[in-house]
Amino acid sequence: MYRRNPGAMMVWNALQLMIGSVVVALSFNMFLVPNGIASGGVSGVSILVQRLTDIPPAYTQWAINIPLFLVGLMLLGRKFGAKTALGTVMLPLFVLLTSSVPVPTSNPLLAAIYGGIGVGLGLGLVFRGGGSTGGLDLAAQMLHRYTGMPYSLAIVCFDGCVITAAGFIISPEISLYALIGLFVTSKTIDFVQNGLQLSKVAFVISNHTEAVAEAILNDLDRGLTRLDGHGGFTGEGRTILMVVVDQNEVPKLKQLVRGIDSGAFVIISNTAEVLGQGFKLEG
Repeated sequence: MYRRNPGAMMVWNALQLMIGSVVVALSFNMFLVPNGIASGGVSGVSILVQRLTDIPPAYTQWAINIPLFLVGLMLLGRKFGAKTALGTVMLPLFVLLTSSVPVPTSNPLLAAIYGGIGVGLGLGLVFRGGGSTGGLDLAAQMLHRYTGMPYSLAIVCFDGCVITAAGFIISPEISLYALIGLFVTSKTIDFVQNGLQLSKVAFVISNHTEAVAEAILNDLDRGLTRLDGHGGFTGEGRTILMVVVDQNEVPKLKQLVRGIDSGAFVIISNTAEVLGQGFKLEG
């Protein structure tokens, strides 16, 4: 089996974290800060603090991130520590170093869209490197660990509070733009982590299982897995075929199944990532 060199992987992950942090910082200073787009997280809080006190965002980010990191280190353990520590310190540093970059637009809609894309691109690189920028994500992890609140709900609550505060401190209209920025950021992160090409997983239930399986193996040239199932009403045992295909192979799969058994029951759904032979390989 092919294995990547651990030292090279460590360097590559650190490089992704650093590049991602620079991209986040540039997008933050070019688009979000000048237009007051406080789209959640510690970065959003730092924009609100700047509007109220003129304190540069980087200092607010350090003031929030470092205590959160130390508390997280005590409550969540050391396993998340090294790369989170790097992101916690480096991102505000890059925000400080890039604070004087030119501002390309004063249009808040363009700022929300392009700022969201840039922040999402940078965070996606950070996450691909196995890192974190700390902030309210750590607070959400701690809330999830000790209250049982779903992590995604905790994130929504924190970001919602920041965006709501922006509506009062800056303007209700700006908070709406911040929602757009947050949405664009989340979709861009998904794109960076998963790419454009979504694979599909199909489950096929047929009265001609062997013929369908042979067609998938030979004509579609895809492997499959046989699962044991039972009809919910009849209790009759059935074989379910599970096959993962690229998106462009779905029409051919449906055509093959339909040609053998027009009454076959087929379920096709998206799957964000597939690792293994015939798909993406990772060491």
